[in-house]
Amino acid sequence: MGQGRGRFVGRRRAIERAPEQRAAAQPPSGADDEVRAAVPYGMRLAAAWSWRLLLVGGVIAVAIFLIIQLRYIVIPMLVAVLISALLVPFSSLLQRHRWPKWLAITVSMLSALAVVGGLLTLGIWQIVRGSDELAAQSVVAWNEFRAWLTDGPLHFSEAQLNGFADQIVSAVQAESGVLVSGALSVGSTVGHFLAGTLLALFATLFILIDGRGIWAWVVRVFPRRARAAVDGAGLAGWVTLQNFVKVQILVATIDAVGIGLGAFLLQVPLAVPIAILVFLGSFIPIVGAVVTGALAVFVALVYNGFWPAVIMLAVVLLVQQVEGHVLQPLIMGTAVKVHPLGVVLAVAAGSFLAGIPGALFAVPIAAVLNVMVNFVAGGTWKQSAGPPVVPSSPLWRTVPQRPGYQRGE
Repeated sequence: MGQGRGRFVGRRRAIERAPEQRAAAQPPSGADDEVRAAVPYGMRLAAAWSWRLLLVGGVIAVAIFLIIQLRYIVIPMLVAVLISALLVPFSSLLQRHRWPKWLAITVSMLSALAVVGGLLTLGIWQIVRGSDELAAQSVVAWNEFRAWLTDGPLHFSEAQLNGFADQIVSAVQAESGVLVSGALSVGSTVGHFLAGTLLALFATLFILIDGRGIWAWVVRVFPRRARAAVDGAGLAGWVTLQNFVKVQILVATIDAVGIGLGAFLLQVPLAVPIAILVFLGSFIPIVGAVVTGALAVFVALVYNGFWPAVIMLAVVLLVQQVEGHVLQPLIMGTAVKVHPLGVVLAVAAGSFLAGIPGALFAVPIAAVLNVMVNFVAGGTWKQSAGPPVVPSSPLWRTVPQRPGYQRGE
């Protein structure tokens, strides 16, 4: 009994002495004042922001590094999400008209494959059908170009032209090893492309079948307090992505029809393949339009002459100006809610980091992130009450309610 009372008294005295010990261990308040006086407030604020920005930048750098390393998985998944943003509403529409789910999904997938395959088949068939005429015209164009080099203002001699040709042949022979390795890399790229295509198709199929379950799992990964914000931000980003895909298809169709019709009226060969390339290239903002437009002008120059090429250039510029000053501000700007300067910077950064795939996904990623960040920063999700119901889009389902889990907890 005495020992227990002694331990109690000792513990009480230790508790009473604890504030005095902590006060003795802390530096005098004058030292803090001297430090604060020596370091300006702006410097201390800048230092506080600096290490936080460095931490955030490091996390972003690691994320980008992982995405680049896993690009053969990430790119097909992003393609699947873009395709799903187009096919999910179509499949949902069919199901609302009492189509069985399996039939609606099958029709959606087959429709997408039929459209893409049909465009590629039509373009390849047009090229094969006119291959003989194209080969003959290529020889004529080369002879005219060679005559212009010798008889034109440059006045190259036949010996000089032959010397240039010999240099090209020698360079090709000297770099034969590089060509072989390049052919092997092309084979590897084709294999990666086929594997990525299969992965994108399977991912799209699974999103159409169980997209609700996938999203419910993603929401449950986050802490309970964050689920309401993730729920609403996901809905906002998904709606923006759907709008982007629909508007991009509309813009690409207008570009393809305008440039393809101009090439047809000018009787430029390969008018249909040019229109198909313009349609596909329009999904890569800025870069795709420039490359496909230049190709149309080049074909007109080679096979139709100088003035048809000038008219073709005028048609391309007119279509691109209508897209840039009418379609993009009125349609695309409303759909993605990103300033044109932001679009240019996003495409440039995406091209620098990941080439063509980066340019392709830069705008939708920037648009989705912009909407999601604005939604979370707005704080409207905190005002909701009750269990979190994930959006009614077919890609989402209601998150199972758990004890003590309320939206905005």
